[in-house]
Amino acid sequence: MWDSVASEGAVVDRQRNSTHEEQSRGATTVVAGAFRVSQAICLAARPARTRSVGGMDAALEAARWITAVVFIGIGVTHFVPSVVRGMAAMVPAVFRGRPFSPQWWVYVTGIAEIAGGLGLLVEPTRAAAGIALAVFLVCVFPANAFAAHHRDRFGVFAVPFWPRLLLQVLLIALVLWVGLA
Repeated sequence: MWDSVASEGAVVDRQRNSTHEEQSRGATTVVAGAFRVSQAICLAARPARTRSVGGMDAALEAARWITAVVFIGIGVTHFVPSVVRGMAAMVPAVFRGRPFSPQWWVYVTGIAEIAGGLGLLVEPTRAAAGIALAVFLVCVFPANAFAAHHRDRFGVFAVPFWPRLLLQVLLIALVLWVGLA
């Protein structure tokens, strides 16, 4: 009897390991695919950067610097203790402790914003930074939506849902424009 229980346990362990390995391969495939797509976008966008259309280069450069400075500035605020407390409260329950505490999510997103802003200013990393910031803006939207639904708790951080969604779409378009143009 114990032999059959032990062999059933071994089968279950092998199935778990197999499932975990499949999930790991799947995640690796997704990351590799996303990397290939971002490389293709970067290569396709590169010739567009050499064109000049009147004062468009100056406007693009100004927009790029303003966008970068705003992201860097907002990223720095993610390390101010009072802001960290407010933003940590915005982290939806599903993300708490997975894999970071709410405070660490705030720090990680601050680092991402600073890195993305700096990346926009450096030619070799500009396209990747624009794409990364667009993905970042999609990823942080659940926290903004959570705050929008709990305006009484978050005050100034809680922009109403529909204006915030529109702002998020516009920001995504902006970072892609300044990153890829």
